[in-house]
Amino acid sequence: MMEIMSRTRLAALLSLPALALATLSACGDDDGDPTPADATVSEATDEPTTTTDEPSEPASEEPETTTVPAYFVGDTPQGPRLYREFREVGAGDPAVEALKLVTAGDALDPDYSTLYPGDGSFASVDIGEDMITVGLADRSWTVAPDGMSQAEARLATQQMVYTVQGIAQERLPVSITLDGQPADLFGLAGEVSNDPEIDVRALVNVTTPAEGATVSGTFTADGVSSSFEATTPWEIRKGGADGEVVKKGFATAEGWMDKLYPWQSEVDVSGLAPGDYTFVALTDDPSGGEGGGPMVDTKSITVQ
Repeated sequence: MMEIMSRTRLAALLSLPALALATLSACGDDDGDPTPADATVSEATDEPTTTTDEPSEPASEEPETTTVPAYFVGDTPQGPRLYREFREVGAGDPAVEALKLVTAGDALDPDYSTLYPGDGSFASVDIGEDMITVGLADRSWTVAPDGMSQAEARLATQQMVYTVQGIAQERLPVSITLDGQPADLFGLAGEVSNDPEIDVRALVNVTTPAEGATVSGTFTADGVSSSFEATTPWEIRKGGADGEVVKKGFATAEGWMDKLYPWQSEVDVSGLAPGDYTFVALTDDPSGGEGGGPMVDTKSITVQ
């Protein structure tokens, strides 16, 4: 049975008020991701918080949810890399529920997928003071399946590592177990850590607008990037990602080169006809395409 074995530390973290979470984020995650517009998440962090609607009588009947980071895989000119979505899951077992999304490739963005094969699963997550322990449900994932390269095995592992570290709010090492005993994941070492995000994450990621969002007037677009001279261009294209560019601009991120930094831009769509568009964020490409072209992240939007 899928269950999360979270200690008092995780339970307390998920129940902290927003002010305390903001303070915690200053010493936690290092990638500087902004808050999604429709979720309660500490600014500049992966940190989830528990949210509920206004309670009814009796209050216990109102289900709780929490917003978690989930890491998927998408194509880039430099090969497959990690993209993140913030997702809402049941608050009782957020890490296991987040991993269910990751391993199933259950992303909102159709450009994202997963490297995990269909068989196998993670059964538990225990977030401790110095280590995150992730339990396998069976032996299916202890060796790499036929056709999975070592590079794919490593990136699949990073999907899991970045997801549980984001929920823990610390870059803790991750131990893989099976029935309480040390085990390998896809034939890799039984204890793994995060690779540098500049090596495994897409160098631009859109947080807002979310895939399928409806926008009007002026909205705030944000995300993270590591782009030349911190410049993150964006475009709105009519219809799909290959459509005509009808509006463009750029954001200046807080930094570049060593990791991903937050970017934000006000986008005025009041002059566009109502309909379906695609919001596109890119890395700046001073090579003019000689380096393989920019990395991109696209979100389908509807302008009212």
